[in-house]
Amino acid sequence: MAIVKMKKLRVVAMADQREILLKGLLRLGCVEISEPDKALEETDWAALFKRASSDLVETRTEIADVNTALDAIKRYAQTKEGMFLRRGEVTEEEFLGDQTVERAKAVRQSVGAQLQELTRLQGEQARLLSRKASLQPWAALDKPLEQEATAHTVLRTGVCPGSTDTGTVRSELEAAETAAELYEINADKQQKYYLMICHKADEDRVQEILRTYNFSITTFQNVSGTAAENIRQLEQQLADNEKRQAAAVKAIAASAEGKDALRLYADRLTAEAAKAANAERLLTDGTVLFFEGWAPAEQLAQVEAFLEENGCAWEARDPMEDEIPAVPVKLKNNWFTRPLNMVTNMYVMPAYDGLDPNPLMAPFFIIFYGLMMADMGYGLLMILGAWFMLKKMKAKDGMRDFGGLLGLCGVSTLIWGALTGGFFGDFIPQLLKLINPESTFNLPYLFTPLTDTLMVLVGALALGVIQIFTGMAISVVKKVKDGEWQDALWGEGAWWAIIFGGVLAFLKIGNVAGYPVLLIVGVLMLLYGATRGKKGFGKISGIIGTVYNGVTGYFSDVLSYARLMALMLAGAVIAQVFNTLGSVTGNVVAFVIVSFIGNMLNFVLNLLGCYVHDLRLQCLEFFGRFYKEGGRPFRPLKIQTKYVDVIEQK
Repeated sequence: MAIVKMKKLRVVAMADQREILLKGLLRLGCVEISEPDKALEETDWAALFKRASSDLVETRTEIADVNTALDAIKRYAQTKEGMFLRRGEVTEEEFLGDQTVERAKAVRQSVGAQLQELTRLQGEQARLLSRKASLQPWAALDKPLEQEATAHTVLRTGVCPGSTDTGTVRSELEAAETAAELYEINADKQQKYYLMICHKADEDRVQEILRTYNFSITTFQNVSGTAAENIRQLEQQLADNEKRQAAAVKAIAASAEGKDALRLYADRLTAEAAKAANAERLLTDGTVLFFEGWAPAEQLAQVEAFLEENGCAWEARDPMEDEIPAVPVKLKNNWFTRPLNMVTNMYVMPAYDGLDPNPLMAPFFIIFYGLMMADMGYGLLMILGAWFMLKKMKAKDGMRDFGGLLGLCGVSTLIWGALTGGFFGDFIPQLLKLINPESTFNLPYLFTPLTDTLMVLVGALALGVIQIFTGMAISVVKKVKDGEWQDALWGEGAWWAIIFGGVLAFLKIGNVAGYPVLLIVGVLMLLYGATRGKKGFGKISGIIGTVYNGVTGYFSDVLSYARLMALMLAGAVIAQVFNTLGSVTGNVVAFVIVSFIGNMLNFVLNLLGCYVHDLRLQCLEFFGRFYKEGGRPFRPLKIQTKYVDVIEQK
C-alpha cells in the first residue's frame, strides 16, 4: 500500500456549463478544486477573471432550517431510532432529482410555521404566568384594582419588607392622629402586602410615616376588577394557550411521516453546499471559467472522459517540486489497512513525498492491542460489536474504520486470550468451583500474566525491539532512496553494529584475539558519524550528544513497551478480583451479576486504555524513526451523506 499518486488539473470551460460541470464532478467524487493560487492571481491575464459567486449562504440557511425541523420532529414525535441511525438507500437519480425536494420543503415550511407559533405561544404563556404571579398575592383583596380613591379617601396598595411589624406601623399611625387604616392582605418571606386607606387631608403625613418602613406603592396598569377576577381570566387564557400549544405540537408530530423526505433533503442540501463552496473557487469573466485542482492518477481516465464529453479544455501533469507541500494526500488501503486510517488521522497525515504508515503499523498495532487485552471473552465482544456495526448498521466512513479496527483487534484479543487461558478472567473456573467446590478445572493456556510475569515482560520488550528495528530499517530504505545513504550508514548502521556487536560480545561469538570486532567497528562508525562535518569543539559536543541521546533514547524507547505487560496484567487482575468478589457470595446468580458488572467495567476501561497506549507506542516510538508528516487530506467534491446511502448507477 502507498500514497496515491496525484495529478495537477487545469481546466477551462464555458461559464454556462458551470452547473453541469460541478454536478458531474460531484457525482465522480474524485476531483478536489483548489483555491486560486496567489501566483496565478498575480498574472496579467488573471486580472480579467474574478471569483464566481454562489448561493452558499442561502443553502446553509436552508440546511439549518431543515435540521431544526428534524430536531423538532424528533423531540415532539418521540420516535425511537435506536443507538445507531439506520440509513436508507436511494439511487443517484432519486438523490439528485427534484421529486422529493418539494415534499421536503412543504414539510419543512409546515414544521417551521408550527415552531414559530409554538415559540410565540410559549412567550405569551411566560407573560401570562408573570402577570398571574404578580396578582396572586392580592387575590384576597376584594377591591377593584383600578379604584384608587373615593370622594374623601385615598386607597393605596403597596408592599413592605417581610420583616415589617404590622402592629407597630398601625400604632405609629394612631399616635400621629391620622385618619388612616392599614390592612395586611398577604405575606411571604420577602414581602408583606398592604392596603392603606386614609383621608385625603392626611395623605402626605401617612406617606411620610410609611416611607420610614420602606413602603412602596404598587400600581396595576390596564387592569380592571379585583385580583381574583383577573386571575381567573388569566387562568382561562393560560388554558387556551396550552391547548394551542398542544395543537402545534400535534401538528409537528404529524409531520413525522415526512421525516425520511427531510433527511434525504438534508443530505441533498449538504451536497449542494459542497458544490456551492467549490463554485466560489472558480475564476470567471462571465464567458469562460477556469479552475485548478487535483485528481488521483488512477482515476484520471474517468475525469478526462467527463471533461472531454463537456467540451472542456484541460491539462493534467505531475506536481512540480515546489508544489509538493500543497499536494493533497490520499492513502491507498485494502480491507486490512483501511481501519488504521483512524489511527493515522488522529496523529497527522503523512507528507505527499513520505510513506504510508498504515501497512507498516497495522501488524504491530493489532498484535499489541490484543496482547494488552488478552481475553477470549473480551475478544468475542469486540468481534460481535464489529460485526454489528459493519453488517447490521452498515457503518460508513469513520465509523466503518472504527468497526474494522475493532474487529481486527478483537481477533487478536481472542488469540492472545486463548494463549493465556483468559475468558472474562477466570470466570469459568470460578463458576464451576462455585457449583462444585471440588472442581479443579482450568482453561488450557501457554502462559499467564499472573504466573509468568517476567516472561511476559521480556516478550513485550522483545516486541518493542522488533518494532524499533523495523522503524530503523524503514528509515534506512527511505534515506537510501532519497540519496542520503551516508546518513543511514553512520546513523542507523552504526547503532545496528553496536547493538548486534554487543549481543555477540555477550555471547562470546565473533571475537578476534579477544576483541569484539563488530562492537568496536560500530563504536568507531558512531564516533565518525557524530563528528562528520563538524570542527573544533563541535566534534566533542557532537560525540557527547549522539552517545547520550542514542543510549538514553533507545533504552527509554524499549522500556516504553513494558506497558504492554502492565496493561495485560492489570486487566487480568481486575477481572479476577471481580470474579472473586462474586464467588464470595456463594450464590451462582449473585456471582454472575457481580462478575458481569465488574467485567463490563474492566472491558470498557481497557477498550479505551489499550487504544491510547497502543496509539502512543505507534506515534512516539515507531513513527519518530521514519515518519514524514505535514500532509493534508484529499477532500474531493463528492456526495457525503448522513442519513442515506447513494447507490452508484453505472
